[in-house]
Amino acid sequence: MAQRAVGETAMVKLHDKETGAFVGEISDQQLQQLMDVLEEESSIDRDYFVNRAQLEFLEEQGLDRALIGLLRTALGNREGMEIVWGKS
Repeated sequence: MAQRAVGETAMVKLHDKETGAFVGEISDQQLQQLMDVLEEESSIDRDYFVNRAQLEFLEEQGLDRALIGLLRTALGNREGMEIVWGKS
């Protein structure tokens, strides 16, 4: 089940790009953290590829723990996935 970071207002919805499944809601601040560290193909890019190695790296870099947990749960047993975000 999707979770929110404690004490943060969720305003951004994440979905699995392949399946369309709802991943969870994150704050603008958490989205900015992702945008700062993950590769964007363009300035209007709204999707990101994540895999286990990236999540470990992001965790080492001090990214929000709730955000990492949300992405890990969404990834499940897969090697990688694309997430897409949109404002609610």
